[in-house]
Amino acid sequence: MDTEGSQSSLSSGTDNSPHDPCKMFIGGLSWQTTQEGLKEYFCKFGEVKECMVMRDPVTKRSRGFGFVTYTDQAGVEKVLAQNRHELDSKTFVTQVDTLGHVRFRHHYAA
Repeated sequence: MDTEGSQSSLSSGTDNSPHDPCKMFIGGLSWQTTQEGLKEYFCKFGEVKECMVMRDPVTKRSRGFGFVTYTDQAGVEKVLAQNRHELDSKTFVTQVDTLGHVRFRHHYAA
């Protein structure tokens, strides 16, 4: 899949392997969420190696999801341990692929 022009990274030289246990899918983001805002939110759980909000290559509008990669699994576990996540007035879904096993956690407003 060609994603050139649809994303930019806040860091470079990262491993984008499909089963990186430190990489999280973040779904259901507000269209107003920026990469900087996403990184700022997730930095409180650990050191963020890479952060991106996926954008439509033509309109440059957010596609409503992104990815956060931590330097180690401790950050991932802290994210999953928290019951609810909200950014820009919207709750979202986190997912991580650990050794080929997908783990979902849905975060809904109470």
